[in-house]
Amino acid sequence: MAVKRTPFIAGNWKMNLDHLQAIAFVQKLHWKLEEGNHDYADAEVAVFPPFTDLRSVQTLAAADKYSLAYGGQDVSAHDSGAYTGETSGAFLAALGAKYVIIGHSERRQYHGETDELIAEKVAASHRHGIVPVICVGETADDLEQHGPSAVPVAQLRTALGGALKASEIVVAYEPVWAIGSGQAATAQQAQQVCEALRAVVAEELGAEAAESTRILYGGSVKSGNIAGFLREKDVDGALVGGASLQVDEFAAIVRFKSHVGV
Repeated sequence: MAVKRTPFIAGNWKMNLDHLQAIAFVQKLHWKLEEGNHDYADAEVAVFPPFTDLRSVQTLAAADKYSLAYGGQDVSAHDSGAYTGETSGAFLAALGAKYVIIGHSERRQYHGETDELIAEKVAASHRHGIVPVICVGETADDLEQHGPSAVPVAQLRTALGGALKASEIVVAYEPVWAIGSGQAATAQQAQQVCEALRAVVAEELGAEAAESTRILYGGSVKSGNIAGFLREKDVDGALVGGASLQVDEFAAIVRFKSHVGV
């Protein structure tokens, strides 16, 4: 029997919004979704603010009992020690973070993160009970040279070497050529790659894990195109960048079923 995967809409704020702005944003998002009678069983919602915002978001969410989840934008491969500027999984867990983004294209590009380091970070997140959102994706050059799915598949296969068996993962396919371009991949392109990624999860972690793992699309996601992606059988949600900084737009993406009639 097929496992029902709850759609997952994740907002990556990148290096935007300080802790006071984060509080205001999360409050407004909560109110907007409450106003629209959003059912979190229909679509889980999470935000990924800068590290300096996490304690503020935790305090607000706990005090007002928000159903909104949150997580870190990165995690250290190390649990503690002389690693200036890094944040351990233990610290994220202590802040109540449910998720952490690992291997985002910007981390790969600007910080030189390798697939092997990303595997270590996946292992670190699982050691502390945090669900890794493993990002994979290809550049325009990768696409031209290797074709669709080859690079994301190779990235994911290595990353899963750090996964703890029977622990939850989320996979995010983010075609680098689409990010910030305003030109998203087509739903069919996203499905093709996400299907290949699910096959890798099956090979590495087993059929049950593959069936339950949520695979997200990320790359110029908007309220106007989200429903098309989520009609595809292997696309289970979205990792949203710029649009997640606009409360009304992000709420509209979250409520994809009601405003598009899916």
